[in-house]
Amino acid sequence: MKTRLTYIIRLYAVILAMFAVQKPLFMWLDKAEDSSYSAADTLAVVAHGLLLDIPVTGYLIVLPLLITVVSVWTGRPLPLRRLASFYYLPVAVLSALAFVADTSLYPFWKFKLDATIFYYIDSPKDAFASVSVWYLLVRLVLIAACTAVIFFCLRKATPRMMPPMTGVTAARRCTATLSFILLMIPLGISIRGGLGESTANIGKVYFSEDEYLNHSAVNPMFSMLYSLGKAENYADEFEYFDEPRRASLFRGLYPQTPADTASLLNTRRPDVLLILMESFGGQIVEAVGGRADIAPNYNRLAAEGVIFTRCYSNSFRTDRGMVSALSGYPAFPTLSVMKLPIKSRTLPCIANSLNAEGYRSTFLYGGDINFTNMQSYLRTGGYGTIISDSDFPADKKKDNPWGADDGVTFDSLFSIIGAQKHHPWHIGFLTLSSHEPFEVPYNRLKEQIPNAFAYTDECLGRFVERMRKTPLWDNLLIICIPDHGFQYPANITHEQHHRNTMLWIGGAVKAHKTVSTVMNQSDMAATLLSQLGIGHEDYTFSRDVLSPAYRYPFAFFTFKEGFGFADSTGHTVYDIIGNRISEYRPATTSGDKTAADRRAELGKAVMQSIYDDLGNR
Repeated sequence: MKTRLTYIIRLYAVILAMFAVQKPLFMWLDKAEDSSYSAADTLAVVAHGLLLDIPVTGYLIVLPLLITVVSVWTGRPLPLRRLASFYYLPVAVLSALAFVADTSLYPFWKFKLDATIFYYIDSPKDAFASVSVWYLLVRLVLIAACTAVIFFCLRKATPRMMPPMTGVTAARRCTATLSFILLMIPLGISIRGGLGESTANIGKVYFSEDEYLNHSAVNPMFSMLYSLGKAENYADEFEYFDEPRRASLFRGLYPQTPADTASLLNTRRPDVLLILMESFGGQIVEAVGGRADIAPNYNRLAAEGVIFTRCYSNSFRTDRGMVSALSGYPAFPTLSVMKLPIKSRTLPCIANSLNAEGYRSTFLYGGDINFTNMQSYLRTGGYGTIISDSDFPADKKKDNPWGADDGVTFDSLFSIIGAQKHHPWHIGFLTLSSHEPFEVPYNRLKEQIPNAFAYTDECLGRFVERMRKTPLWDNLLIICIPDHGFQYPANITHEQHHRNTMLWIGGAVKAHKTVSTVMNQSDMAATLLSQLGIGHEDYTFSRDVLSPAYRYPFAFFTFKEGFGFADSTGHTVYDIIGNRISEYRPATTSGDKTAADRRAELGKAVMQSIYDDLGNR
């Protein structure tokens, strides 16, 4: 009995220690270069992380505990180490994979490992496009090394042979069996996360105002399993209020306005070019307080066109931002609608709306159009012609692992426009050079990241000047809008990450205008359609921001672990895991906090409403 109990305790301690050791390693590998954490911070991360490490350890110890119970009744020595190795090996492999994947992806994603990784398995080429072969080889070596260390430790904690309980009566064997069964009760409680109403969840380990410390405490295996096990009944998620209260708060936030807005255009039927600029956040654009040296062409064009200076991106990923821009639909923190064809096919799309008015729609992207189910979404949305990486020769894709860089695709765009025989037309175009790994055939700026954005800006400026010299310019409307923002510099807030711009230029634009109204990227659809005299009733969450009926300007944006709500009083960011306000401005008086609470309340109403809408589609 003592040998068996010692084995279980030792194995439990080894597994728990394995998870504890991963946390300082994570902090050492993934902390920002300009950040510094003390030994006390590390100890706090390890201590709070136990709240998730213990449940995962409990799960992993169940099978060895059952084997131990069986050994009570065997009449001969049990080759426990050899037998348990068949279990230890997959445990070691999965643990190593989770740890290495988590530490490797966090610098790119800024959130812990979860089911998002499976969205990219069907397109491994694109998933690995941001990293070098050497980077992947090093990670494979690390996975192998971690697997070997974990496997060795698990075997070391296990007796080579489990001796039989010789000379013991059946009653003693029953007592020993019952003792181990009773041991499963506290084990089950630990797996559940305690006796309280709240079961084990990621928010339990959040303890700091520093988001990175909270992330460091999260067990990556738990995060993965937790995200896989989430319910898909979206209408039941984020039920902050009863229905009357939700409806009261939500009423009037998304007015369906008539198309009687003041016109910015010279014509009701311009050719419409929509450029979704990869990660082209407000920090890049001088017009909204960004650096002046990165995008001189965009800044110059902003002085002649219509610049929307407070256009918040809805999300933080291309697949989510595209749906917001093209379908006027909100983004969600926990899912990508583009990856849910059964849902995305119910959405309106700018291409379909324009096609119904006589347009023909084309989409251009230099990367893999099948990535994140993009092609399915675009086809359903009305883009009859799609040009992507497979349409470019290999020598045109050698400079960027994602596909053809922006210099190539802007040249292609110019040719496609010149070949249009049908008018009016609509073209959607997604750029890609301002994306990791930021390798571009351009060297104006010394810093790699700003230089990649400068390259996209150079390509845009050159393209616009070429178009300006053609007869097509007079009837052309070009809309430039980012698919999402970018975490640059690394210390910007969530609000700064999402506060971006939208630019309308071309011969179809009447005159320069600055629109400082708070709005969302998703409002572009209704605003554009209103300018063209086309109804937008199907775009439930898109608003014509130029209409007199747009009386309460606000923006709602989401990221992996929360949402933000911005209006004329400031902004509030709400942590949906920790269930608390994590960021708000202004932050000087108690009155400001009251306004912050009100914005959080309205944000919750929007969050609940959009999940209800998705669940009912």
